[in-house]
Amino acid sequence: MRKQLLVAVAAAALTATAVPAYATPAKPAVNWGPCPADVPAPLQCASVEVPLDYRNPDGTKISIEISRLPSIDPAKRRGVLLFNPGGPGDPGLAFPFTWARLGVPASVQAEYDLIGFDPRGIDHSSPVSCDLNPDQLAFAPKYAHNSEEVVQASAAAKQIAQQCAASASAPNLPYLTTANTARDMDQIRVALGEPKISYFGLSYGTYLGGVYASLFPDRTDRFVLDSVVGPTGVDITTARRFAEGMQDRFPDFAKWAAARSAIYGLGTTPAEVTANYFKLADKLDQHPAWGVDGSTFRLGTHSMTYQTLSFPVLAQAWQALLADQAPPAGVFQPPATGPEQSQRATMLSVLCGDNAWPQSLSTYQRNVAEDLVTYPMIGGSTANVWPCAHWPYQPIEPAVQFSSQGPSNLLLVQNTRDPATPLSGALKTREAFGDRARLVTVDQGGHGVGLPFLNSCGFGAITDYLVNGNRPATDKSCGVEATAALTPQQQQAASELMEQLRQH
Repeated sequence: MRKQLLVAVAAAALTATAVPAYATPAKPAVNWGPCPADVPAPLQCASVEVPLDYRNPDGTKISIEISRLPSIDPAKRRGVLLFNPGGPGDPGLAFPFTWARLGVPASVQAEYDLIGFDPRGIDHSSPVSCDLNPDQLAFAPKYAHNSEEVVQASAAAKQIAQQCAASASAPNLPYLTTANTARDMDQIRVALGEPKISYFGLSYGTYLGGVYASLFPDRTDRFVLDSVVGPTGVDITTARRFAEGMQDRFPDFAKWAAARSAIYGLGTTPAEVTANYFKLADKLDQHPAWGVDGSTFRLGTHSMTYQTLSFPVLAQAWQALLADQAPPAGVFQPPATGPEQSQRATMLSVLCGDNAWPQSLSTYQRNVAEDLVTYPMIGGSTANVWPCAHWPYQPIEPAVQFSSQGPSNLLLVQNTRDPATPLSGALKTREAFGDRARLVTVDQGGHGVGLPFLNSCGFGAITDYLVNGNRPATDKSCGVEATAALTPQQQQAASELMEQLRQH
């Protein structure tokens, strides 16, 4: 009964229909010290207290954990560079150290204190939970072949939404939104005593950065948005774009595998490799094997196309399945524990709290029917029912609208064949920001431009802007380049980052 009462009280607070005025709390103190045990030692950490609900700044407070990798040359220090590695739901405390290990130039590390943070609700920042079981933690909408399978997916999604509403964290969930996370970023700015912040956001982090730049345009310095989500955030449209991204990206893998047919035996032409994709998916639909059904095969293949570095392991997994053997561990099935409870609960809260999703089952049935034809590789999954269709709360405020009004200091960087955030979404964000933004497109596949070894033109555009303030006068394109050889340190850091990204 107490839980139900708390849920009801939280729901009653969500009746605002207009964007309210938000007061700025008093400046909190930052006392740098050791980080939690699971965060790399070179980083320093601190806590910043912020309101749970910015409409009531004197009400309930939550704690945001931040990290710092100090400038390696304080004499050249420009300010602070905040990071968000994506999600929503991804932790960010370790990201400054991860990015440095990837080979970021010393000039960038001299220019800024690199600042990471766990967004509200995640890990070390007042974590929440939906009390999900391991299967629910690994939730992704099943690949639906027909309307009846949409009904089945809806039941599973509804159960997750109900568990979130019944959890002890339920009163906090409606306030885990992108807009409130952006407001937390501004409190981090205040706590650090900085008049402005620079920012690097990857994937979902591009939407978070865009929201900050829309709410606090005069507090932005140099903003880089890498692998750009559309201007509406991670909503039903963005969910369906995953299928578009798969259709854009898969030909790269098919071409790569065909060129190595003597090694993997997946087909001598891209067309044969593609035919084997559908052959394996259909086979596993009928007869799941080694814990892999057709849905997990499709989505697992999609996630392994995020980086070309993963192609050999993906090819080995296909090779094993074609031979009725067990694929390498972790390719199609996530780790046994799945994402942490706080990460999954926060992801759902942000997805469902930023935008109101359709509740009508017929909408998802219609979308699935369309995307089975338009995007047959994974469209039956990404158009299917998410827990947001049954979310018990309405968004507490309208979604933040991107605007062309404000300083011209946004740099968007985007691969042309990104499986997670396809080019179409980046173009819409570019259009929404108008002359505030410049877009650099890179002729390559995969998710992420800001890795030093992928494309020197694309990565150079990022570092030149962050260090020297040089941003292209107009949108520009970068051509194909061979991937540079990785050091063992870069390989390890890249693997950790890509594993984190593909879990969401």
